[in-house]
Amino acid sequence: MADRLQQSSPLLQEILNSLSKSVDQPQSSVSELTSFLDSVLDAALSDPDNENAETNAFQALTEVHNFISSPSLDQAIIDSISFELPMAVSKFGGVSERCLEFAESIIDRFISLCSPRDMLSILCEALAPPIETIRDSGYVAPLLNGLSKVFLSLQRRHFEQVKVAVPIIVKVLKARSLELEDEDPKFKNLFDRAMSIANSIRAVCVKLEGGANDKLRALLGLYVLQIMALVSMNHKVSSSQPFVLQLSSFFPFCGLTYLGVITGSVVDIISRTVVGEDEDDYMSNLSDVKHGASLSVIWGHASDEVVRAAEEDLASVRDELKNNQTKRWQAVGMQKHILASVTLPWELKKHAINFLLCVTDGNISHYDEHEDFSSYMSSIFAALQAVQMVIIYASDTVLRKNAFEAFKRILADIPTSQRFDILKALITKSDSSSMIAILLDIVKGEMHKESRHRLGNDEVLQAEYKSHPHTVLWTPNVLALVEMILRPPEGGPPSFPEDSDAVLSALNLYRFVLITESTGKTNYTGAVSRSNLQKAYNEWLLPLRTVVTAIMAENKNDCDISLDAFCTLNPIELVLYRCIELVEDQLKQHSA
Repeated sequence: MADRLQQSSPLLQEILNSLSKSVDQPQSSVSELTSFLDSVLDAALSDPDNENAETNAFQALTEVHNFISSPSLDQAIIDSISFELPMAVSKFGGVSERCLEFAESIIDRFISLCSPRDMLSILCEALAPPIETIRDSGYVAPLLNGLSKVFLSLQRRHFEQVKVAVPIIVKVLKARSLELEDEDPKFKNLFDRAMSIANSIRAVCVKLEGGANDKLRALLGLYVLQIMALVSMNHKVSSSQPFVLQLSSFFPFCGLTYLGVITGSVVDIISRTVVGEDEDDYMSNLSDVKHGASLSVIWGHASDEVVRAAEEDLASVRDELKNNQTKRWQAVGMQKHILASVTLPWELKKHAINFLLCVTDGNISHYDEHEDFSSYMSSIFAALQAVQMVIIYASDTVLRKNAFEAFKRILADIPTSQRFDILKALITKSDSSSMIAILLDIVKGEMHKESRHRLGNDEVLQAEYKSHPHTVLWTPNVLALVEMILRPPEGGPPSFPEDSDAVLSALNLYRFVLITESTGKTNYTGAVSRSNLQKAYNEWLLPLRTVVTAIMAENKNDCDISLDAFCTLNPIELVLYRCIELVEDQLKQHSA
């Protein structure tokens, strides 16, 4: 390889000498130069432990740097090679630290010699090729570093030009960051350059005045929130926190407040400032901004250092959310971005759950009947689905327990008139038998609470019922819920053992409804009407008894699985026969 180094340098010198003389038609020499650099790069990347190959690469970059730094080099030559050489030398960023530094120096030299506007286009184009063609994240770092310098060199239309570049920067940052391990030096290199971009945009803002400044600050706010999300994804909290501290320090400058980002209101304002009315598709390029908005406060909840960096008072934000139900609904809805994410670490989700417990704890504000919950319904529903994912998939027992407590509190914060609709939708959309069972138990608990309001001796409960006398949960909708489990829409009886938990819970709910309606001599749900009793008996209970009896009989002679089958099906069998008895008693009363 030492011989190869000695041979490659004269060849490179020959190419560069030819290029320096090709003022009129330099393109063939430029292609020859980039091909040579690619061959040197391939040798270095194919054998990363070969020091001679790395030295070869460094030598090539050194000679290129010396060539473009020559004061006698014609500007036409510089302009011609500026279109291809930044991309060619950036590929060396993944070879070694010193190759990265020299690649950045070469790009810096082009920036000092060429039009900033042209260099902005060249660097963005170099970042824009299909992600799969970029073999190493080190390729990105020199280009990002170059863009941070170009932003400072722009003379006019700063906002418009930075606006074009930001989505390209974000796309490549996201693609590369998800590939890197926390301990990989390239992780720090990548986000150091991302921070340089933010610092450059801030420096440009300081120079501007009026509307352009406002728009660029808003764009910087979106960029900061987007990077907040990216630096948190798939990475340890300890590795991400230094960058989170830096990003949080931008909050006062960008007009970002914890209350504004946790409710999403500030995000909407700065988004409209940046994209206007007719460019909504622009925000699709910044798809993680709301993730970052939620995360910024959750990071603050986890670390006092982060709160100080953002110059915020988190305690007052939590108090505001406790005292303002509308803002609390907005904040809860924003948490879906964290809790539903498959790329964020469980530690951040744990802090998000703890934050929800904080803002729903103690004496929180009561529902204002004049407030329209419907506009928040979809986001609250999505947040509840996300909390469900934590309940189901978290390996930490304490986290699952806290998530369930948060789930119940969020439900309790929903107006009673919409609570059943939310529960029904959660049950319909869930594919977890255990989760469906939990939801049905919650429905039963809500119905029991409502019946206490109606029938209890507690003066407070009775007064509350008198003010809201119309039943909400005791309706035929409950029977439809039970039927969905015991007689699935796709036809046939439920599947065992897959649906065992849901079936047991549905049977318990039906039994509770039958006993309560018959004891109270009511029929709010229609459960004790003759037609519904007959339907439940013939279409739900008897087919279910046939299946359960057959499975129990089939497994009696199989010693390996009979105990499991018994433990699973015996409770179902007991409740099923009790339901059959109750229905038969009610049918006899109808016949009497």
